[in-house]
Amino acid sequence: MPMKYQIYTARNYKQIAQIQKVSDEDLRSIEIVAHVLPFKTNNYVVDELIDWDNYKKDPMFILNFPQKKMLKPEHYKRIATLVDQNADKSVIKEAADDIRRQLNPNPAGQMHNLPLLNGERLSGVQHKYNETMLFFPTQGQTCHAYCTFCFRWSQFSGMENMKFAMKEVDNIIEYLRQHSEITDLLITGGDPMVMKASVLDAYISKILDANLPNLKTIRIGSKSLSFWPYRYITDTDAEDLLNVFKKITASGKSLAFMAHFNHPKELSTEVVKQAIKKIRLTGAQIRTQSPLLNHINASPNIWAKMWQKQVDLGLIPYYMFIARDTGAKDYFGVPLSRSWDIFRRAYTKVSGIARTVRGPSMSCTPGKVRVVGITEINNEKVFVLEFIQGRNSNWVARPFFAKYDNEAMWLSDLKPAFGKKSFFYEDELAEMILD
Repeated sequence: MPMKYQIYTARNYKQIAQIQKVSDEDLRSIEIVAHVLPFKTNNYVVDELIDWDNYKKDPMFILNFPQKKMLKPEHYKRIATLVDQNADKSVIKEAADDIRRQLNPNPAGQMHNLPLLNGERLSGVQHKYNETMLFFPTQGQTCHAYCTFCFRWSQFSGMENMKFAMKEVDNIIEYLRQHSEITDLLITGGDPMVMKASVLDAYISKILDANLPNLKTIRIGSKSLSFWPYRYITDTDAEDLLNVFKKITASGKSLAFMAHFNHPKELSTEVVKQAIKKIRLTGAQIRTQSPLLNHINASPNIWAKMWQKQVDLGLIPYYMFIARDTGAKDYFGVPLSRSWDIFRRAYTKVSGIARTVRGPSMSCTPGKVRVVGITEINNEKVFVLEFIQGRNSNWVARPFFAKYDNEAMWLSDLKPAFGKKSFFYEDELAEMILD
């Protein structure tokens, strides 16, 4: 029998919050912050993942329910004042949009990643790295629940010109034909697993039937294993969805399911274990990734436990990211020095089989930049950095150095070491962005 799916948003969250005895003060914070940052969760998260007896510090509660300190005090006060004045919804939205524009709604130069096909901009595609193309299907631009740290929060905010989405799969195919360097297609969102199996099948079948020899791997980026594993167990089209996965692997293409797990709790339920087994039986590999998040998982023990549990379940630890400089970054962000220390200490606690993970990595404008370590060279304390991926593939795996800064939280906070005026890639990057 299908599991009943119940969504909670800013309109009806008090149904559960009041049952669970959430304080009036916290209810008000949820209401105020949700005017700015998207809020949505569901009954699986509420009933099976959150410890309501300790909700104020519970990582899954914080991961789903907006917190007061996710907004700057002046921003919070601005919205709270309007709410207390019973201001018109349009006035509150205008204020919220103004605040959102100050929160770097499209980080890492995403607007520069939109490619051209025959002179026309593809609004639902990003092509930043030579080998990988991102596709944002229109029907997959929401999620089963929203992470409060999400770097794509602007996709769900209702702001104009902030959404990546398209449904013209023929354009996807033509772009892939014209760009033989692309080997990997990442279907992302939102979350493509909110789509009906028939919709996903229509996209996948056309892509497979197009006979694209350069396309080796199809990736699906999804949080569904964490937030709605019933998608693969009892949803009415669960078997149809798994059959789409089988169709991909049977075609000879590799299927990589890019799963987002932010805390070991998300791996603890029986239903997620069943869903993982079902997906793996299709021939798909499940790779796991998460940002390092203050208030959620900023502990080496948590990461070591999470990686080990993932390996136990047959998953492949893939990335530890640094929380992007967007949205509630001040609430979730962890300094680079501490991020590296957490990664290093967690890494030493697991066996080699879990050391497939890479990080801590910043997905920033020039590419994915990893903090390799902290060391001292010629009496100067420095960060050792390298590109895992870059807008120019020749940047990859070339160590470079930044002055040590205990408070730095992002690449833009760093300055070159050894008296250099700029990092080696900066002039070329400036030309790319101008183009």
